[in-house]
Amino acid sequence: MEISPFYEKDIDCMHCKKSFPTLKVRSKFIKIAQTESDFQPIYADENVNALYYNVFVCQHCGFSFTEDFSKYFAPGVKEDLDEQVCAKWIPHSFKNERNIFDAIQAYKLAFLCATIKKEKYVITSGLSLRLAWLYRSLKNSGQEKRFLKLARDHYMESFSTEDYASTQMSSVRVMYLIAELSRRLEDYENATRFFSRVIESQRTGGEGQLVEMAKEQWELLRETREQSKS
Repeated sequence: MEISPFYEKDIDCMHCKKSFPTLKVRSKFIKIAQTESDFQPIYADENVNALYYNVFVCQHCGFSFTEDFSKYFAPGVKEDLDEQVCAKWIPHSFKNERNIFDAIQAYKLAFLCATIKKEKYVITSGLSLRLAWLYRSLKNSGQEKRFLKLARDHYMESFSTEDYASTQMSSVRVMYLIAELSRRLEDYENATRFFSRVIESQRTGGEGQLVEMAKEQWELLRETREQSKS
């Protein structure tokens, strides 16, 4: 019997507390062929895209979240969610295999819920960045740019408030992403400023791989700017 790349897992909704099934990808089936300069993973098998399954969508109330959401709900937030999400939700399940359009819908729901719940900027920027990647896969550059800008702006907020501090994200990684997303948005001034900060971080033992990536992208940026002048 052939093993499916997917398995079903029961998740408890953080909002309505009811349980619902969702699909996860078995780790041995996740094979990344390459990674883009803004960390978008390109999977070896297009049919097994782990990105599609990061968001849990509660079939009962519509609350959508990832493993990175905090368990804390500020006073009044549950009422806001009931009004803005649950009251409009037509119960349906995301428990089957997802295509790219299901994934986009799931991430947009999660972004809405994260915004209402006042999740950290480092969380909302990650959701926006993944939406940009999904639109990039569809070759929809208008929507890709829209979500890249949203991600970049939220990473800027995350950097200035340091709300990434208790997460797996480091300040160097946040700076690198601000720089690289700015470069892709042709905001060369911001890109230059933040790439140079990443490169400077090597003096205090910054993350070697990110420093090298920053040097490469900085070089690319310099060439682009010189070409646009000539």
